[in-house]
Amino acid sequence: MTKIDQQHVWDMIGDIHIAMFITWDGERQSARPMAAMPRQDEHAIYFLTDAAAEKDGQIERFPIVTLAFVDQSKNDYVSLTGTAAVSNDRAKIEELWSPMMKSFWDGPQDPTIRLIRVVPEDAQAWDSPHNLISTIKMAAAAAGLGKPDLGDSGKVAM
Repeated sequence: MTKIDQQHVWDMIGDIHIAMFITWDGERQSARPMAAMPRQDEHAIYFLTDAAAEKDGQIERFPIVTLAFVDQSKNDYVSLTGTAAVSNDRAKIEELWSPMMKSFWDGPQDPTIRLIRVVPEDAQAWDSPHNLISTIKMAAAAAGLGKPDLGDSGKVAM
């Protein structure tokens, strides 16, 4: 297994395309699935959002957010905390645009699109063996054959 470090976290989130984007409104947390566009060379994870979205105001008031990435098929999990900012950076929106986004907006020039940039601060990651391997290891441990090695985990400063 690979040791969990900053590069491993970037690799994991690069393979998981949807994150649960969690904000705080001062009283409650809200989570919603969003398409994540990590850019390690910019030390940022980008999301497109709508100008009227509730989360945009939450981010302006409480910019610390949590992103949760899950790939059940690989047993990979990342919980990442960072600082978010909403902008109207039209050049970056154009750069990040893909045809899949036509489900939400007419095109990259749509005036209602906004950009969220999350700068990661720390992450907790779990990189476990695939489900079948984990099940076998847990069954062996339950049969008294020692504690199972369920992969690597660790907290990483980003």
